[in-house]
Amino acid sequence: MNMDHLNMGHSRSGGLRVSGGRCLVLTNLSRPGLGAGQRFFRNAEGGWKGVFLLGFLLSLVMAVNLAFFLNDAKTTATWGAIAGFLAGFGWVAMGMAIVALFERRSWKYSLINGGYLTVALTLMGLIIGGWRK
Repeated sequence: MNMDHLNMGHSRSGGLRVSGGRCLVLTNLSRPGLGAGQRFFRNAEGGWKGVFLLGFLLSLVMAVNLAFFLNDAKTTATWGAIAGFLAGFGWVAMGMAIVALFERRSWKYSLINGGYLTVALTLMGLIIGGWRK
């Protein structure tokens, strides 16, 4: 199958490149230019205050989502913590590790960010489960 029409070339900001219809190369998407998300956060009104506010709101969405999964009268603090850990490690950390692989990030990056979110979801689950009493 000839896929020469899919040749997207290589831009400064990275991207997918199909060469001769045979080779798919993933270039480093995180460097050298600023992506839309980075521009948004760097230009956010309120500086760090805006970043922390948005971070809090996104964490609140995560907690509400986890609460829907734990919406059972039998939910305890222990089960909440276990469910939070499983969601954090099994879905979030593994998903971030996959993205980090394609971005050619280090394992340290995956462990730090995936670990942080695993701990955050575990604590959210513990609080939500304990709150039910």
